[in-house]
Amino acid sequence: MRHWFQFPIREGDTSRQAHCDMPPGTFEREIGKEGFFGPATHMYHSHPPTGWSDWEGPLRPRAFDTNKLPSLGHSPWDATPLLHNASLKVRLWQSDKSMNHLVRNGDGDECLFVHRGEGRLFCDYGHLSFSEGDYIILPRATSWRLEIEQPVTLLMIEATHGSYMNAERGLVGHHAVFDPAILEYPRLDDAFKAQSEQPGEWQVLLKARGQINRICFPFNPLDAQGWTGDLTVFKLNWRDIRPLMSHRYHLPPSAHTTFVANDFVICTFVPRPIESDPGALKVPFYHNNDDFDEVIFYHQGNFFSRDNIEAGMITLHPCGFTHGPHPKAFAAGARHSRTETDEVAVMIDSRLPLEVAELPDGVENIDYVNSWQVKS
Repeated sequence: MRHWFQFPIREGDTSRQAHCDMPPGTFEREIGKEGFFGPATHMYHSHPPTGWSDWEGPLRPRAFDTNKLPSLGHSPWDATPLLHNASLKVRLWQSDKSMNHLVRNGDGDECLFVHRGEGRLFCDYGHLSFSEGDYIILPRATSWRLEIEQPVTLLMIEATHGSYMNAERGLVGHHAVFDPAILEYPRLDDAFKAQSEQPGEWQVLLKARGQINRICFPFNPLDAQGWTGDLTVFKLNWRDIRPLMSHRYHLPPSAHTTFVANDFVICTFVPRPIESDPGALKVPFYHNNDDFDEVIFYHQGNFFSRDNIEAGMITLHPCGFTHGPHPKAFAAGARHSRTETDEVAVMIDSRLPLEVAELPDGVENIDYVNSWQVKS
């Protein structure tokens, strides 16, 4: 058995409670282990912990604008790679044309987040409609295709060699954040039966070990007559997520966990009231998340802790340095100028360091590292 070294210590001028009633003129910084689940220390600084004047070296905050990516191909396997490691692959796929083939991911479960568009998904389990804001979870080796009714932009998150599971909700119970009853699964309805009878040859593009295998069938493999069990495709829309909240305490991102996989989690930030207690922080606290790389995909709304961030952008904050709200956002929080958020964003916390794929010129905002500097 192993246990963290933990014993209560208080040194110098500190707050009595984390994230509340800071000593005047100080800035709180949380240094934590295990992504907000392990032991932590709260430092109280005279200056903002992100107030660097210059930065050299590759370990820096980075921002990418996926709106500047080219639209390539009509298969999910044409998606643009963005970030990756041994347990996780993040890609973005844009398409305006229905698929004339099936795909199957033999490398891991797939999570599709529908940033834009709508249509219908056909898979081994049946037919499921989808639209903007849906998460779609596809178990490993599921055959599927999309019929697109409005051009789609999908954030694709592969749990390489892993599976997506529900988060432990602890004291709040398993109906918190979202009730499993809200999940929708594919049906063997008339639309599914009609497509299964389409004649001709069908191709399945199987991705396995990072390579594409083309498998041809003289019939449509999506021809199930029935199924029973507790493994299936399902969808969840961000509008059905009811976030944990506290009017007196700013909750850490881990409170908003939606899916858990090997070595990473997916969290969803949705609109909520901002903390109303006069002494409580109104924006995310400065912190060192030294065991996880943090990624945020900005879906829609006003991203209250960031400056000059638009829908469709992605930020990467590698572990190993302090980060937190931009100066304008921190000042707005101190004034309590807003009473609620309207942002929707997908966050990925990855235990393993993430590598950035080669991207076209202009996609990365190379000045993002300077966005915490106070402009005179």
